[in-house]
Amino acid sequence: MKSSLKSRIYNAQCIGNVEPIEYMTPYPSMRSLMKGQTIKFSNQVINERFNITNFGFYSLVQQTSNWLESIGIKPRQRVILPELADHQSEILLFSIWNLGASAVLSHNLHIDKIKKRCKNIQTLKLKADLFKEIESFSDNFEPKYKPLLSDEAVLTFEKEPGIKLSHYNLLVNVSGVQKAIKLKSRTRFHSNLKFGSACWIIFQVILPFYCGCIKGKSKSDVTIGLSGNGYNIRHDLKNIEEFSENDIGVCLENTAALCIGEKPIHLSDYEVIKKGITLKGHSIMMGYLEDKINEKVFNEDNLTILF
Repeated sequence: MKSSLKSRIYNAQCIGNVEPIEYMTPYPSMRSLMKGQTIKFSNQVINERFNITNFGFYSLVQQTSNWLESIGIKPRQRVILPELADHQSEILLFSIWNLGASAVLSHNLHIDKIKKRCKNIQTLKLKADLFKEIESFSDNFEPKYKPLLSDEAVLTFEKEPGIKLSHYNLLVNVSGVQKAIKLKSRTRFHSNLKFGSACWIIFQVILPFYCGCIKGKSKSDVTIGLSGNGYNIRHDLKNIEEFSENDIGVCLENTAALCIGEKPIHLSDYEVIKKGITLKGHSIMMGYLEDKINEKVFNEDNLTILF
């Protein structure tokens, strides 16, 4: 990537006089988030359906990380995330980050097309249920590489160009949502989003874990979904002026959440323009996979997305 383009992306990620990474989220990486929450809420049940505590979740992630290493997955590789039964995909996702690798959301794009678009792509072949695959592995895992905030955490093909998101993008976006909806620890939480999207990662996987919530379908205090929930996700930003206070505006180039109602989340900002929207803030993506597209959308100090 040219230094001039890097500078334009960096400028778009700044907001006011606060630069990216300068604003520290409570945890310096997704791996540290998992470890920190296990220390804070070790014996708290975080998934009622499967009776999994924070410590139990951490142990499963450690075992899965050892399994990933045993089948040849290495730090900084990109790993296509398969859809597994129930919560196993979430455990596998955290394990990929724990290993220091990046997760790829293929979004039905064929593996051959993905391999043509980018290098170092790995697929996973499970012989059985994930828990059966990992049962013989130790829950003591020592990573050879600890991911940095600026490292790629997710590559999603929900949009054809391919969107790269860093660990910082994920953490700061979740932090912004938490502040906006005032989500507290031990809140009963439920989300019914479909596997394999950036929204699934932000709202269903990371957010309740980050906040120390209890995931359970019955008697939930906070629910997030596409409709009929306490908070409803909307992608139609062209209608942003019609959003209600419980609508979450989503822009994938801003990681996921952009605003609650019309109010931007913390460290994000936007302006609706004719036929599109301009964005600034710390949740701004690392960029599209192809720099020729980045050259078109990143201006001197913002990112422009057309509807």
